[in-house]
Amino acid sequence: MSKLQLSVAVGNYDRCRPLFDGDVQIDGVDPVFMRLSPEEIFFRAFRQAEFDICELSLSSSTVKAANGTLPYVGVPVFLSRMFRHSAFYVRKDRIKRPQDLKGKKVGLPEYQLTAMVWIRAFLEQDYGVSPEDITWVRGGISDAGRPEKIKLDLPEGIRLIDAPEGKTISALLAEGEIDGYIAPRAPDVAPADAGEIGWLFDDPMAEAKAYYERRRIFPIMHILGVRRSIAEAHPWLPGAVYKAFSQAKDVCLEHLLETSACKITMPFVDERLQADMALMGRDFWTYGIEGNRHVLDDFFAQHHRQGLSSRRITPEDLFHPATFEQFTI
Repeated sequence: MSKLQLSVAVGNYDRCRPLFDGDVQIDGVDPVFMRLSPEEIFFRAFRQAEFDICELSLSSSTVKAANGTLPYVGVPVFLSRMFRHSAFYVRKDRIKRPQDLKGKKVGLPEYQLTAMVWIRAFLEQDYGVSPEDITWVRGGISDAGRPEKIKLDLPEGIRLIDAPEGKTISALLAEGEIDGYIAPRAPDVAPADAGEIGWLFDDPMAEAKAYYERRRIFPIMHILGVRRSIAEAHPWLPGAVYKAFSQAKDVCLEHLLETSACKITMPFVDERLQADMALMGRDFWTYGIEGNRHVLDDFFAQHHRQGLSSRRITPEDLFHPATFEQFTI
C-alpha cells in the first residue's frame, strides 16, 4: 500500500526538526513540509482549509469547534506554548501596574487570538482587571489593513473598536493614542519613538514563574490539526501524527540535554534548561490530554467567559478520540 502524500504546515521549531530531517517518520505518510509563520498558516487554514495537517490557533479552533464549523480535528500536539506576561507593553509614563489599565485603551491585532485570551484571563484572575474595564482597539501590528480572521459576536459589555483607518496599533502606542498594547509580537516602533514604551511588568519572567507556581499552567497557544475529511477516511491518521510529533519532541529534548556543545545560539542554555525542569518537571513541554486537561479546561472556561465561544467546549469536542490514550507494554 502506498503512503498518503499529505501537506504539513508548521512553524520551523526545534521540536519538529527530527521530522523535517527524516529522523522521525509519520507512519503511513509521505509528508510535504511547509515551514511557514503562524500568521500565514492560520489565515490559510481558517479561510480555505488549505493544508492536510497543520498548526492551528487554539482560540480560533475553539471558536469554530463551539459552532460546529471547524474543518480540522485536533491532535494534542502543542507546538507553541508561552507565558504571555512579556507580551503586554504600555506607556510607562501612564501605566505603573495592571490596575492602572482600568478605563484605558489597549491595542491588539485580533481580539480572539490565543495570547489575548490568556492575557485577559490573568489580568482578571490575578489583578482584578476584567475585559469590560478596558476599551480594546483592534488593528494591525505593522499593516493597518490586517483583518480579524473570524467573525465574532461579543457580549454587550465588551468595548471593541477599530483603529483609525491607516493606523497600526504600533503607531497608536508610539503616538500616545492608546495606553497599552498586547500581541504575540513586539510593537513595530522605531527606537527613537520607544522612550516611554516598556513591558507592563518590569520583570515578566518573575511574574510568569509566580503565575505557574500558583496555577501550574504553562499556557498552550497552538495545537495540531488534521483535515476532518482525511481523518474520517483514515481514522488511524490522527494517532499516527500524534505519535510522530511526540517522538520528534522527545528527540529534540534529548539533543538539548546533551551538554557537550551548545545547540542554540544563546548563552546559559544549560542553566536555563535546568531551572525550567526544576520549576516544571523534566517533561515541561507535555503533549497529550492527560497532563494538560487542567490547562485546556481553564482556557475553555476563560474563552467562553470572554464571549468568544458560543458554548463552553471540552477536550472531547476538539481532539480526535484516537489521541486520548496510547498503548503501553
